[in-house]
Amino acid sequence: MATQCERIIDYMEQFGSISPMEAFADLGVMRLASRICDIQKSGTPIDREMVYTNNRYGERVHYMRYSIGDR
Repeated sequence: MATQCERIIDYMEQFGSISPMEAFADLGVMRLASRICDIQKSGTPIDREMVYTNNRYGERVHYMRYSIGDR
């Protein structure tokens, strides 16, 4: 069985990037930022992009989107 970190890396390789909502909905991972930190410590470079959008109430919100950096 794959670890959460392995599933996250596979997801980023397949889809290009991952957000916290995608990690929870698709992989069942609730602490994406912690797993990203673990992935970086293991030597995989990670790029970050702050994404800004509006929520269903029209309020401005932001979240981080992660992708695998240049190796």
